[in-house]
Amino acid sequence: MNQHPFTYRLIRSNRKTLAIQVSSCGQVTVRAPRTMSQETIHSFLTEKESWVLKHLSRAQSAPIPVTPPPISDFRRRNYMESARRIITRKAAFYASEMGVTYGRITIREQKTRWGSCSSNGNLNFNWRLIFAPEDVIDYVVVHELAHRKQMNHSPAFYRVVASVLPDYREPQEWLRTNGMTLWQKP
Repeated sequence: MNQHPFTYRLIRSNRKTLAIQVSSCGQVTVRAPRTMSQETIHSFLTEKESWVLKHLSRAQSAPIPVTPPPISDFRRRNYMESARRIITRKAAFYASEMGVTYGRITIREQKTRWGSCSSNGNLNFNWRLIFAPEDVIDYVVVHELAHRKQMNHSPAFYRVVASVLPDYREPQEWLRTNGMTLWQKP
């Protein structure tokens, strides 16, 4: 029985933490450890209810995602190689500025993320970032490197980002508002 003002899909796995994800189409997914009680999950969802509702509201008002035009494998490889060169150079520069290290850099075509940082320090970036303004690319690189100091999105995390990019909110907002347009390129 769902006691929340939203429905959700529960996925249990060997993970250690509990997490909630709201997709751009408004689907709520809860990821939980296999052994976690339903009661604990329910309490967590009650605590995070306003966060979920806020993100569901955003998803409902967001424009309908656009299917990217098909591109040849050759062009995709070229774009990915360009992204690798640009992002590798920026990651090396900003890691030095921030006093952090990282593992390998992988360039992908994720459907819902511009970047990510694993607990091992490996960085993943979406190749479509190369169509964004340069300050947006810088922001995503710094954002992922900041996870090397704070593996969360707490105020302390954003202080790390702001220490490198004091005006980080502008490219962050650009990405939130215009990110979908990057899928319409090339």
